[in-house]
Amino acid sequence: MALARGRRNTQHNYWPGFVDVLSTLLLVVTFLMSLFMVAQYYASQEAMGKDNALVRLQQQIIDLGLELDLEKKKNKNYSDQIGVLQATLGELDKENKRLQSQIGLGNLKGDASARIAALTSEADKQKQISAQARAQVELLNQQLLALRRQFAALQKALNASEARDKEARARIASLGDRLNVALVQRIQELSRYRSNFFGELKKVLGGRDDIQIVGDRFVFQSEVFFDSGSAEISPAGLASLDKLATALVQLERKIPKNINWVLRIDGHTDKRPIATSSFASNWELSSARAISVVKQLMAHGVSADRLVAAGFGEYQPVDQGTSEDALRRNRRIELKLTEK
Repeated sequence: MALARGRRNTQHNYWPGFVDVLSTLLLVVTFLMSLFMVAQYYASQEAMGKDNALVRLQQQIIDLGLELDLEKKKNKNYSDQIGVLQATLGELDKENKRLQSQIGLGNLKGDASARIAALTSEADKQKQISAQARAQVELLNQQLLALRRQFAALQKALNASEARDKEARARIASLGDRLNVALVQRIQELSRYRSNFFGELKKVLGGRDDIQIVGDRFVFQSEVFFDSGSAEISPAGLASLDKLATALVQLERKIPKNINWVLRIDGHTDKRPIATSSFASNWELSSARAISVVKQLMAHGVSADRLVAAGFGEYQPVDQGTSEDALRRNRRIELKLTEK
């Protein structure tokens, strides 16, 4: 890899930092929406079950109502038949008395008595049927009353469930608002510490063209720390990392404990392929360089749980060109202070 150096464009690019903040907010909003959808799903399932139970009860009430109407019609028919039989029986009784008074014949009396007895038996049967029908109607009335009570209880439970669901949605919305406020506050607070940290680094490292602040990242050209094709930190690079570690230890003491932050060290290479006994590809080289920086910072007292190493190879270029200057810009180590 070439060691040529050129002056960097020193204009600050705040767009990556703005994009990271928006991405973080989008993740939080996505999480809250997922939480709301899960709560809404379970509430709708519960309401759906109760709605189905209400539908079945309503159908049973309709069926019982139809059956009750049918029994009432039957009872009315039986009552009408009994009335007709009783009227016929009365007429026959009158006819029997008239015949007895006029003729006095025993056989006529016997025929009339037999007919009266038959009609009386038929009337008794109809009365018995009518009594059974009335008992059936009474039973249906009791069942209908019980179903109406059950229907009222289910309706009450459904109303209570809907009230709880509404209250839960209100709590979720309130929680989302509080989380958004807390997140914005923490992002703003961390941004303040990041600005102070990068400002301090700029002072201790000097105004070098190969070290820049780009958005929310502190960018070193790889040549600051490493020789071409190597992941071993050069003597000049060790001096720069010593200053970086000192500033980072001081920052670690200042940031409040409730801010769960890390310093991410990202290794990047240019797109020229590498295949050596030590590194089979640019993936391995970029990762090894990031790890070397992490180990050096740890050796100077930076907490291991505050450091993250990542290798990106040649797949995150900042310059799509093919010139030597473009390739040099893509060979870099980036530091990003962010939340876990």
